[in-house]
Amino acid sequence: MDLLNTLVDKGLRRELPTREEALAVLATSDDDLLDVVAAAGKVRRHWFGRRVKLNYLVNLKSGLCPEDCSYCSQRLGSQAGILKYTWLKPDQASDAAAAGVAGGAKRVCLVASGRGPTDRDVDRVSETIKAIKENNEGVEVCACLGLLSDGQAERLREAGADAYNHNLNTSEATYGEITTTHTYADRVDTVEKAHAAGLSACSGLIAGMGESDEDLVDVVYSLRELDPDSVPVNFLIPFEGTPLGKEWNLTPQRCLRILAMTRFVCPDVEVRIAGGREVHLRTMQPLALHLANSIFLGDYLTSEGQAGKADLEMIADAGFEVEGTDQVTLPEHRAAGGCHDGGGGCGSEGGGVCGSAAAPEAAEPSTAAEPRTAADPRTDLVAVRRRGAGTDLAPNA
Repeated sequence: MDLLNTLVDKGLRRELPTREEALAVLATSDDDLLDVVAAAGKVRRHWFGRRVKLNYLVNLKSGLCPEDCSYCSQRLGSQAGILKYTWLKPDQASDAAAAGVAGGAKRVCLVASGRGPTDRDVDRVSETIKAIKENNEGVEVCACLGLLSDGQAERLREAGADAYNHNLNTSEATYGEITTTHTYADRVDTVEKAHAAGLSACSGLIAGMGESDEDLVDVVYSLRELDPDSVPVNFLIPFEGTPLGKEWNLTPQRCLRILAMTRFVCPDVEVRIAGGREVHLRTMQPLALHLANSIFLGDYLTSEGQAGKADLEMIADAGFEVEGTDQVTLPEHRAAGGCHDGGGGCGSEGGGVCGSAAAPEAAEPSTAAEPRTAADPRTDLVAVRRRGAGTDLAPNA
């Protein structure tokens, strides 16, 4: 396809595709999907080889958030049956992080629910960062604490934080439809604060909330303009008890197209498959490694992922290798800090069976499962996290 050849050429030159080209990727047919993956894979391998960076989430404080983000199981008024607990102590968080590092994680992502941290919260997280760094040589630490006030990013940087995550989530035009307690501009401001403080900015999106192709392209183009080093692509986990609990809009094929479009628009950025990959990519997860160069190991904030051992086996079986702490994730021009000119270029989650047809009269009941389609809701794959941080059970790493 001429489109794919053009996008590969642009990706190797870090040239921005046109909006029409990005939209065309999302509109490709299933018959062309493997060609799309192969083309985006050329761009991925050019900038990142066959390395896969592993990231590990530690939920420092779970639930009871005052914000009303429709996708989130920790939101104000959520009826999702998630774990709820207050701040982990620094030694507890460090122990949790160590499990992820032992499993192969290069970066630990410290996340806390809430609108944004108080100065006391920043002190608490700073102690946690120092504890993790002291006990795990070479590990990167990314903080994700919500909206930042002036000076807080600098304090996190001084404590040893390497990065800060704050996702845009969706397009500016539709942002007001998913939350009313803060604005899209608030989120942009926090990413810019992280940049200004010398932190590596991490900002991404959530797909599957009912957005249009145009919305997806809008948010990815906005991310390119913001120029984060990491772009997590989350796929909505429709938790029952949240406003988006019935939004099952994704198929594995749709997820692959979204990842490919993100790679073409942000060719030299760490594209991370984040929350929802097991629920929506399912058996197509290995194909997604040809598009993204980063994943989360094990569980997410409030939901369970596949076993950490299965993640490692998947990477090896697909012909990729886990990135080591002695390897630099970003291409040289980005790692040197020379690409943050506005034109270059963590982990959220959202939680949610098909009935059987009646048997013919007088027939013996059948125990065979009804055949599924790719678009069927997979509520059976949504599992609330009951292990790791905030529990007495061993973490999944």
